[in-house]
Amino acid sequence: MKLKRKFVEKPWGQEGLPDIFNGGNGKKIGEIWYEAPKGISPQLLVKYLFTSEKLSVQVHPNDRQARRVGFPHGKDECWYILDAEPDAILGLGLKKSVSATKLKTATILGEIEQLLDWKPVKKGDFFHVPAGTIHAIGPGISLVEVQRNVDITYRMYDYGRPRELHLDEAIGVAKLAPYDMKYASEIAPDETGSFISNAPIGLFQIIGTDDGIVAETASKEWQVIPLEGSVTVRGKLIKAGECGICAHYSDIDLAKNKKTLIACVTG
Repeated sequence: MKLKRKFVEKPWGQEGLPDIFNGGNGKKIGEIWYEAPKGISPQLLVKYLFTSEKLSVQVHPNDRQARRVGFPHGKDECWYILDAEPDAILGLGLKKSVSATKLKTATILGEIEQLLDWKPVKKGDFFHVPAGTIHAIGPGISLVEVQRNVDITYRMYDYGRPRELHLDEAIGVAKLAPYDMKYASEIAPDETGSFISNAPIGLFQIIGTDDGIVAETASKEWQVIPLEGSVTVRGKLIKAGECGICAHYSDIDLAKNKKTLIACVTG
């Protein structure tokens, strides 16, 4: 089926969106979600994010930690950078390992930004963000986010915005160490390739009909995100800016595809 597109206004969003979203109609859009009808609960959630300010510093728990507080599983996510201003940055992990006490003190004093490892980013970059990774998205970035579909986020720091923080919970699940760059990758924009392996989420970039890399992947859920051209999913036309979902990869027809991201559940 084709998932329903939901525009979400955010104070840190962007007013001018790509043409595939009709420019955003002048509203300050931060996120675009793709939602299933009531009664259907996909295992993955796809979003577009558009930033004009820094997003909060946050962290998500792993499966074991999430189940302790009543959630079915933890939350991994991944980011594919669609566009980035020349000085755009992402915060991923810490510059160096620190104690929980030092991290908590720095956060209370508003100094956690100095501990974060801010990495420059550009169009085409990809980052898997495993559960436990302290992270933040900087301004001037457009990206596709694919995450496990569970609403569990511990917000550590929000630049003085009046939103609830969850510092103790965050410290309890956070990896107090640098980000492992084995989770980052890049594929040429005109090549088919796989971004993730050995993770709960599989993500592929498919150019044209060249999808052989996906053939051996076993999954019961596939989400299709055309970036250029269109894809047919069980007879439903999914255009750039839309998202489709199906249970079998054989239901995806790439005859009119130019460039598409295909996400699946691998764990």
